[in-house]
Amino acid sequence: MTRFRMKLTLTILGLISLVLLLMGVYFAKVLENSYLQSLHELLYRESRLLAQVVRFPEVFSQQGNLANQVEQIAPTEDVRVTVINNDGSVLYDSYSTARGMENHLDRPEFRMALLGETGMSRRFSETLGEDMMYVAVPVQQDGKTIGAVRSAMSMRDITDTIHNMWYSLLTGLLVTLVIGSVVVSRISFSIIRPIEEITRVARNITQRQFESRVRIKAKDEIGQLAGAINFMASSLEQQMYEISENQQRLSGVLNNMTSGVIFITEHRRIMLVNPAVEKLLGTPGHDVVGKLHIEAGKSFGLSQYIDRCLDKKEKFRQEVHIYYPQERILDVNFAPYINFKGESKGVVVVLHDITEIRRLEKMRSDFVANVSHELRTPITSIKGFTETLLDGAMQDEETCRNFLQIISDESERLYRMIRDILDLSKIEQRRIPLQKEQVHVQDVITSAVAIVNDTAQRKNLTITLPGTKPDIWLMTDRDCLQQIILNLLANAVAYTPENGSVTILTEVTHQQLRLQVIDTGIGIPESDLSRIFERFYRVDKARSRDSGGTGLGLAIVKHLVDNLNGQIFVDSVEGRGTTFTILLPGVEKFTERLQ
Repeated sequence: MTRFRMKLTLTILGLISLVLLLMGVYFAKVLENSYLQSLHELLYRESRLLAQVVRFPEVFSQQGNLANQVEQIAPTEDVRVTVINNDGSVLYDSYSTARGMENHLDRPEFRMALLGETGMSRRFSETLGEDMMYVAVPVQQDGKTIGAVRSAMSMRDITDTIHNMWYSLLTGLLVTLVIGSVVVSRISFSIIRPIEEITRVARNITQRQFESRVRIKAKDEIGQLAGAINFMASSLEQQMYEISENQQRLSGVLNNMTSGVIFITEHRRIMLVNPAVEKLLGTPGHDVVGKLHIEAGKSFGLSQYIDRCLDKKEKFRQEVHIYYPQERILDVNFAPYINFKGESKGVVVVLHDITEIRRLEKMRSDFVANVSHELRTPITSIKGFTETLLDGAMQDEETCRNFLQIISDESERLYRMIRDILDLSKIEQRRIPLQKEQVHVQDVITSAVAIVNDTAQRKNLTITLPGTKPDIWLMTDRDCLQQIILNLLANAVAYTPENGSVTILTEVTHQQLRLQVIDTGIGIPESDLSRIFERFYRVDKARSRDSGGTGLGLAIVKHLVDNLNGQIFVDSVEGRGTTFTILLPGVEKFTERLQ
């Protein structure tokens, strides 16, 4: 039984007990007063009758006559009759001998009677040893009070009756409490059960169990309350579902955004970051949430703009450089967060990583500058020698031939450059379709070496081919693979001094072809290794131009390797040589040949 149910049961039982007790006391008093009133009337009438009989002198002054008259009128032993004269002396007493009795003038009922009034008193009788009721009336002769007659009766019967009534009352009260406790318990249960059910549902709602419902079909106020609780639970369930859906949508948007989002409160502490910000800052989100933005962001410039947005409550956009965990260029939008009251409660920061865009813009700018520079040289040569010929140099056959040869060489160089630019553009846009087939790697290498062999012999270079012991077959595009190998060989031959060597190695690891082109050339400085795959980038510009290269070979190799889902690495020591390593997937099989 719950505390409220116990309290309600005890309260109802207490009220019932109090009402029964008050009613019992009231009726007991009424009954007692009724008994006393009846007894008083009885004693009064008997005393009046005796006073009328004994008022005559021949009776009142003669004790014998007085006793006879009294005994004739009041023969019963239940009533005690006492007659006194006006000085208090007892003339007759139905229970004792008058001569041995003390003076009764001090008795209150006799004092009243001797004064001419009816006296009444209740007290314990020392003579009889019990409570008595006394009623005394005056005895008058010729208008004078000559004595008094008193009638008395024991209170035992009345007391016993009242005691029995109290016993019956207490017994009835006990029985009523027993029966009432059962009835009240069931009544309180019927009242408390709906409240307990409503309380249970309300508690479940606080614990996000919005599907709970009150199962009460009553039509009274409790039923109306249950209906209101059910409606509230249903409404909360719908609202929480919508809130959850909105939160999931927001979380999905934030988690999948490539742009970083940060929310900073008006207290300048970070309250929300998405995964993109974690990548930008190089710190897990749970490590920065709750911290001051200047502490977590580790960028003074970014923090400065956040403070500006918080102070001025204005929306603006700014480009910010950060240097931790790595250098990045960010395009950042700052906007104050305004709540429904129009109060500024924080700042929303959206970060776009434009590092790659800026790098590509720089590459594009460099590309345009390099193309312009590379085109200017052959065009200037062609224009200069053409003008010289037109000015009369063509009359000298030997000079004319030399100039025309130079014009032809520069035109060929210009043609190769334009062709490489177009090929590189097609490769970057993946406009060259791949025709994959089984390619014998050693045959492709041999074919590529044959093309550069004349140039290598003029420089007395030694080209070492991979062994033919394992036959390696690769599922790839033959033309792309040949162009990759040819460009690397041409690059190695061009930058290797006379009497040097070029070595080609092949190996199969984890179903991948590992192909290396190793030369003993001039090498590449470590500071330039990260840029050698850029278009027109040359380590030694003078020697590169003299070699006849366009500056696009390695860029073409890099994009061809990417198109074949491979990887390319370079390792070089300046003055000692360079090693290009290529990993290509698609090894179908390789077999050992017995020699």
